[in-house]
Parts: sequence; structure tokens; C-alpha cells
Amino acid sequence: MAHRSMKIALLSRNAKLYSSRRLIEAAKARGHSVQVIDVLRCYMKIAPNCTEIHYRGKKLEGFDAVIPRIGASVTFYGAAVVRQFEMMGTYSLNESVAITRARDKLRAHQLLARHGIGMPVTGFAHSPDDTGDLMKVVGPAPLVIKLIEGTQGQGVVLAETDPAAASVIDAFRGLDAHFLVQRFIAEAKGADIRCFVIGKKVVATMMRQAKVGEFRSNLHRGGTALPVQITPEERRTALAAARAMGLNVAGVDLLRSADGPVVMEVNSSPGLEGIEGVSKVDVATQIIEFIENNARPWRTRTRGRG
Repeated sequence: MAHRSMKIALLSRNAKLYSSRRLIEAAKARGHSVQVIDVLRCYMKIAPNCTEIHYRGKKLEGFDAVIPRIGASVTFYGAAVVRQFEMMGTYSLNESVAITRARDKLRAHQLLARHGIGMPVTGFAHSPDDTGDLMKVVGPAPLVIKLIEGTQGQGVVLAETDPAAASVIDAFRGLDAHFLVQRFIAEAKGADIRCFVIGKKVVATMMRQAKVGEFRSNLHRGGTALPVQITPEERRTALAAARAMGLNVAGVDLLRSADGPVVMEVNSSPGLEGIEGVSKVDVATQIIEFIENNARPWRTRTRGRG
């Protein structure tokens, strides 16, 4: 099917990253122009009936679509820039409200639970009065305790016994931070499955296996990526999780539990390197094709709720 040439804004702080490079290559190969924009260098004019974004001394305008590749540490400002593009009528691959939903771990888990999507039993807290009761809510050790702000496996502790869990919770209480306590899915044996969702399809999958002696499967922590076949139930779960957040493109991380697939996280800026390398699927081109089929002026719709 013939498509018109588009002007695409790629919001990325580093054009040399694999994911950014692949999206630029894929867009140009299909006849589109791409401008890489560092969100933190944007500044915005907000006035009645006047919405502008400026970058390096020039007004940004005339974009057909924006691809947000926003790191967790710049979610607040990055989402504000995406929202400004939306206010100017530019189509966003993932909408600002969906990005902030997925990044807020508490909100994301509440949405998964509300939609009846499999997830580990989870307790959320800030500075609970009763550590023992918080643990009782989730269940007996082993428990995983995570700082809400952690990324790529940082701020995540596995407590093998109840006394160990209690001491970690008490330590986190003193950090003035939000944290969650989750039942440990031992039967997953340190492996999780990344499902790459575009629109209504899981287009690629990989299994990430933690290294020996480590329970976090993040590739940044020395985990290895392997090809994997997913079940129909796992496919349905991944699609439902992305839909609950309202994300068009998502990396949904699942664990295989005794009770079926459970969602650990829904990532709004999933990396392409691991998944393309393992699955041999050209994910970048499928993302550009999705934009071609869906980008329309003023087309911001929020499928998720809450």
C-alpha cells in the first residue's frame, strides 16, 4: 500500500543508541524524514490558543508524528513535551497519559488488577506502621521488595525468609521512598518473557534468563536472551496489559507462574536491540508501518482507563 512521506520527531536523548538508530533507518528507508530531539532541551510556550515547542532557537512545527523514547529519569518533563505535541495536533505513537500510567508502578499494578490481568500478589507501602501485617497481606517469604523508582533491576531485593524481609522493609521505610512487596515466583526459575506489542499484535518475543545466583533477568545484570514460543494465554495477557495502559507500543514482561502468566512490568519505551537480535524480527519497520497506518492530525485517543 502506497503511503505519504511523513515528518517524524524522534524524542531521544541519544541518536546513537541502537533503538534510535534502527527507528531512523527504518523511517528513512520508507521515505520519511526524522528529526532527533532531546526532550530536556525543548522549551514550551503555553498560552490561550497558543501552543509552541522550541528547540535550539527554532519553533518545532509541521510534524506528522512523534515517537517518544523517554528514559524513566525524565518521565515527568518528557511526558509534558509529548503532551505539548498532542496539543498541537501531532499524532504520538504512545500518548503522554499512557506513558505516565505505565511508569507509575502503583498505578500500573492497580490497572492490571482492575482489568483482571495476572500479576504477582503485591503490597504497596511508604512507611507502614506494621511491617508484619504488610508481609501477611502479601504472603510468606520468599518476597521481592522493590523501590518504586528503581530501573533495570536496581533497588530490588529478594528476601528468602520472613526476618530478612522484615529487616529490608524496615530499611526501605527509612529512605522516605515508596516501595512494593511482591510474592516471589520461584517456579519461573529466574526467567521472564518479554513480549513486544505493536497495536493488537505481539510481533516478537524473547526469554531473558538470569545468570546463576541472580534472580533478576535484566540484560543489564548479565542475563542472557533466548528465543521463546509463547502460549495463546501469554499472548492474550501481554495484549491485555498493553491495552490496560493505553499503549500502542509496549514491552510486556511476563513470568510463567503455577497459576498462569503474570505481568511484572509494562514498558512504554521498550528497547529494540535484544528483541531484534534474538527474534530476527524487524521490529523497527513494523513500528514505522504502524505509524503510517494510524497517524492522523488530532488523533489522540486514550484506550486505557484510570
